[in-house]
Amino acid sequence: MNFDIMVTRDGQVISKERTGIMTKGTTSVEMDDKYATMDEDTPFGLIAIDFEHNRLLVDNSMVEGGMGGYSASFYGSLWSGANTVNLSAYYPYVNNVEYGAGYDTYAIPYSVRETEAGPLVSKTVERAIEDLNMIPLVFQHITNDIGYKICDITPDEDLQGLIHLRKVTAANVASAGVFENDVRSGAGFWRKQGYYRKVVVFDGDAKVGVGSQNEMFIGYDTLEEHLADSHRYYSIPDEIELGKQYVEVVFDVEGFTHNNFYYEPLFDQVRKYMLYGLLPDNVFEYGKQYTFHIGLDLSSIYREITFAPAVADWETTIYENNEDF
Repeated sequence: MNFDIMVTRDGQVISKERTGIMTKGTTSVEMDDKYATMDEDTPFGLIAIDFEHNRLLVDNSMVEGGMGGYSASFYGSLWSGANTVNLSAYYPYVNNVEYGAGYDTYAIPYSVRETEAGPLVSKTVERAIEDLNMIPLVFQHITNDIGYKICDITPDEDLQGLIHLRKVTAANVASAGVFENDVRSGAGFWRKQGYYRKVVVFDGDAKVGVGSQNEMFIGYDTLEEHLADSHRYYSIPDEIELGKQYVEVVFDVEGFTHNNFYYEPLFDQVRKYMLYGLLPDNVFEYGKQYTFHIGLDLSSIYREITFAPAVADWETTIYENNEDF
């Protein structure tokens, strides 16, 4: 997501081309198979740091939108000298940003309880003050984008095409934290805050396609061909723990006849898929997009289970040492 922001010198008239309006392109653009979306009506925060004098030029300034653009301004007294400043921005705007020692780092609190938007942070731009009118900002994702695809992988043809997806729920999704962004190094990391939630990904009734060639993305209440139409949610980068994070799938099975025997329909069948062991180092990394593939197999439900004992002579031995039984 690329922006050019034009900043006015406070109290000065520059030119019609430099009116303090940030021009931007399409609000949703494809970027390395990820989608960055910014609402035109939602402001973002602008950070400017003068490392030479160790001062904060813009203290979490809200850059407001209007008429298809955004505007921001610095104080005129700061537009002197040849020193440079480092600029960064984040989206969506919050008003309780904190700064680290020397203003190298700023911390952005985030909770999905406040907004469903996955926060974005711009890469740091270093610019001389005297050339500060135009600032190029390139935003990047700092959360995870998570979604699912599904298909029927039952090998027995007589059991294929009978599954109806009813509900998909993701359990223990990390949903609150603070992002520490180091402007000087251009790197950041998350501090989790222990808030986990359950995400209902799908709730409806959709017949599941057979085979990987008919695999579909899971939407809110439909199965979709395209990733952009699927139901995806944001997560704070997290460490996957044994037995903690999982996906629960609920489905129905149509009634059918097999070998002259009619099998009654099944309702509310439940399968749980644990996430532990699926990702490298068992961690979600920020700025990554994850799509989990779910394959449902009905064979184990209807296939007869062979249960037969093995019988052999049992020689009874009496041990002199009772501890050696």
